[in-house]
Amino acid sequence: MKVLIVDDHDLIRKGIRLLLEGFPDVEVIGEASNGCDAITLALKHHPDVILLDLSMPTGLDGFTTAKTIMDELEDVKIIVLTMHDEEIYVQKAIQYNIHGYLLKNSQTNDLYEALQAVYGGKRFYRTHIPNEHLEKMFAEKEPKSPLTNREREIVRLTFLGYTNNQIANKLKISPKTVENHKTNIMQKLGIKEKHELIQYALKNHIADLV
Repeated sequence: MKVLIVDDHDLIRKGIRLLLEGFPDVEVIGEASNGCDAITLALKHHPDVILLDLSMPTGLDGFTTAKTIMDELEDVKIIVLTMHDEEIYVQKAIQYNIHGYLLKNSQTNDLYEALQAVYGGKRFYRTHIPNEHLEKMFAEKEPKSPLTNREREIVRLTFLGYTNNQIANKLKISPKTVENHKTNIMQKLGIKEKHELIQYALKNHIADLV
């Protein structure tokens, strides 16, 4: 299991690394002190799991960092490691499809359990919020779109009137890749015409994404 550690405090990163090095089958492939560096390292090394702090005063916050990475690396799993135990943060993590949520004052075995759970495709949220309320929060979350985040962005830009070349320039990909994405989108949604794609964007509020 390849793990990337992201935290703006050097002592905390070193402490987490020391813990992880004591776990079997865990390899720390890098450390980052801010969101921009985390994105760069994630795209370079393709970690299996990222331990991510939420509050990073310099640059991107944890949620923006997580979204950016998950847009590019669909298989990566992210565990938020934070001191924030307020419901608003947990709710936002659920909305962002974060795989795990763990408090920094957790026990060592909780960290290992979280890593094993998300690496195995399960979610792991351990906060002071009662489990029954957590499950309700997950149940109330909007059904997951059949589209990936990148595909949803292409649908949004198409709705806004961007051409394939303009979308390619905006997303820093080739026009051919945009065409391939659109083909996959049409197949997933079972539609054939552009106007149907526009209707889908309206109905599913994709046009409202920022």
